[in-house]
Amino acid sequence: MMVYDDEFFMRQALKEAQEAFDKDEVPVGAVVVMNNKIIARGHNQVELLNDATAHAEILAITSACNYMGAKYLPDATLYITLEPCLMCSGAIYWSKIPNIVFGASDPKNGYGHYTGKNWPFHPKAILKRGVLEEECAALIKAFFKAKR
Repeated sequence: MMVYDDEFFMRQALKEAQEAFDKDEVPVGAVVVMNNKIIARGHNQVELLNDATAHAEILAITSACNYMGAKYLPDATLYITLEPCLMCSGAIYWSKIPNIVFGASDPKNGYGHYTGKNWPFHPKAILKRGVLEEECAALIKAFFKAKR
C-alpha cells in the first residue's frame, strides 16, 4: 500500500481550492483523511449556496461524518489550504478531529486573529502549519487581485 505524505494530501486540498476559484468562490479547499485515504472533500461554496457557513472545512467535515455514519472523527486528519476561521475551528473542535494541517496563514480572518494565543482546538489536537504555504497563498492572492 502506498503511504502518502502531508504534501500529497495538501495538493488534493489545493485541487479543491482551484475548483472554488474556477467557480468564483474564495479559493479554499479541504480534504479529510483517515487511514491514508481521502474520505471527504470540500471547497468554499458560500456564493453558490448563498450560505455564509458553506466553508470548505464545514462541507468536508459534514461529508466525512455522513460517510462514517458518526458525528465524531477521532482518527481523522483535516487538510485545509488556509488557516481556519473561528467558525471552522469550532466545527473542528466539536467533530473531535485530532490532526489539523493547513497551508497559508490568514492574519485577517484566521482563528489566530480572534483567539490570540488561546487554542481553539481540542487540547490534544496536533496542528501543522505552512504545508505548501506558497502555493496555497498564491491562489488566494490571485483571486483577490482579480477582484480589485
